[in-house]
Amino acid sequence: MVNPKFLPTYIISFRVPPLDLGSLVDSDEEEHDTITEDLPAPTGKYKLKYQQYASEMKDGYRRYIQRSAERPKAASRPEKTEKQEAGEDCVRVDRDSLDDLMTLDKKALLQQDYAESSYCRRSSARNSDVETVAIEKKKQTVAEQMMIDHLSRAVISDPEQDSNTKNQESSHVPPDSERAPLRVRRRTLHETKIRTNSTLTENDLSQKVEFEGRVLSRNGRDACRELIGFFFTHDQSLTVYEYRVFGKNRTSVLPFIKKDIYCHQYGRRKGKQYELGDFYTGATLTFLSCDHPSLPKTIKENALLRLRITNIDQVALNSLKVASAERGEEDTVSEEAHDQLVLQAIQDKLKEQVHKKGVRILTGLGKYFQRLDKEGNGLLEKADFRRALKTFHLEVSEQDFESSWLILQGHGQGKDKVDYGEFRRAIFGEMNEYRKSFVRKAFMKLDFNKTGIVSVIDIRKCYCAKKHPRVVSGHSTEEEIKSSFLETLKGTCSKYDEVSYGEFEDYYEGLSIEVTSDEDFVNILRTPWGI
Repeated sequence: MVNPKFLPTYIISFRVPPLDLGSLVDSDEEEHDTITEDLPAPTGKYKLKYQQYASEMKDGYRRYIQRSAERPKAASRPEKTEKQEAGEDCVRVDRDSLDDLMTLDKKALLQQDYAESSYCRRSSARNSDVETVAIEKKKQTVAEQMMIDHLSRAVISDPEQDSNTKNQESSHVPPDSERAPLRVRRRTLHETKIRTNSTLTENDLSQKVEFEGRVLSRNGRDACRELIGFFFTHDQSLTVYEYRVFGKNRTSVLPFIKKDIYCHQYGRRKGKQYELGDFYTGATLTFLSCDHPSLPKTIKENALLRLRITNIDQVALNSLKVASAERGEEDTVSEEAHDQLVLQAIQDKLKEQVHKKGVRILTGLGKYFQRLDKEGNGLLEKADFRRALKTFHLEVSEQDFESSWLILQGHGQGKDKVDYGEFRRAIFGEMNEYRKSFVRKAFMKLDFNKTGIVSVIDIRKCYCAKKHPRVVSGHSTEEEIKSSFLETLKGTCSKYDEVSYGEFEDYYEGLSIEVTSDEDFVNILRTPWGI
């Protein structure tokens, strides 16, 4: 047997001829030229698909050319601030996806067709009766708890009883005892008052106006709190309670704002005490957050707590106005009326510009302001608002902008900054409290865990498009309507898989601009969400 290591080694080389590319192209063309003659003609379905494919390729190529042309310009520019980059990003997105946004506008307007649903009109009367009973029961529970809280404290344990004993004790008691708590100090029967200034009777507490309210906030947990307040005419004081529901049968009533005399902290009436004429549906009550240590942490992050009155006992309000016959200051009333006329004129002009584009513009502004608000306090500068109007192609004259800015600056907290929520409400207006109540109901139904944020998966599960007129007539499928809604809603969100209360509210705020009737707008919410 031969040992393999003694075998000779051979090196074999091959010569590869040069590749003729022309011949390959010619052979390729010869292969493609061979077409069977008996193939059927393409159907209209495939022709349409080819046209769509061709248009998409052209749009993609056009956008690629635009981005390529912008790159050398961006390289030669100096560094920009975060606010300038945010504004340019919004402009670029608005220009590049203009065709897509127009399609989204049409899809958003599909929600208006729910206003024509006959099913919702039949069921709304039945639902309203059930809601009325539940609301009355809730009001009665809160009113009883308020009476118990203010009538159960005995006069002898009122803190005012100890105010007169301090000077008397100092004559025969060592000075060190003054540092002791009030419960340790002595008080004789002769030093006890039969009635203190804060002593309340059932007759005093019955002279009240009851109202419902909500917190003005983009935080879902705070905005969806159920608040019921009382204004007492005997001492011009007020208090607010929060009604909580745990599960199906467990409820709780807790003080939200303690009973006291408060003053306006915002607007032309700042520093003036609240009066009966300040309470009406749509009025905003302002309080200093630092005066209420028991408020939730998310509310105390802002210097001001704003409460909006959503509903009020009009019968009690009218009777108390007749009895009190108080008069407001004519100068302040006329100034506030003039401010409203100025803002209303600006709102009318802008509503014409956002016609059929309300959802896209209002939700876009919400995202834009949120990106600029690096501190998270909701305050922005004058230049930020100018840039926002320019970015979204909203034309506001210099005179109108300055007038609105002066009004808001008189209402604002800082010298150079204004809350962007107040700015948007001032120049665009907002839906009335009747519509807003149904937006809150819809979100509260979706927010199972009361976190203020809803996942897109939960929205898909709860949204029902069976009663949409296009589905009933057979022009669209239920999945098509649901997908169009989710597509427009997700386009308004900062996170792809989550929707916050502020974004949900912005969506329906933009939709509300196009709907004139309150009942039609309520049907738009009732039918798909089943509220």
